[in-house]
Amino acid sequence: MDKNNKFTEECCREKMFFKHHHHNRGCSNAIYGLGVVGALFYFLQNVHSFGAVIVGIGKAIFWPAILMFKLLTYLKI
Repeated sequence: MDKNNKFTEECCREKMFFKHHHHNRGCSNAIYGLGVVGALFYFLQNVHSFGAVIVGIGKAIFWPAILMFKLLTYLKI
């Protein structure tokens, strides 16, 4: 019985831990979403072809990765 109670307590702690972190994830998703919308406006301002639209959408979605790549390349890390 003691092992079973210990297992139940650990499961409850894990659920509370993940529940807490799930709440915080919503705020960062909203900020990332606003960044994507802003990047869409920026990258799609002066496009004149379908290919440029596709490239602009890709850049808008992956701009954090592109930014980090450029930053780390600049810093030569």
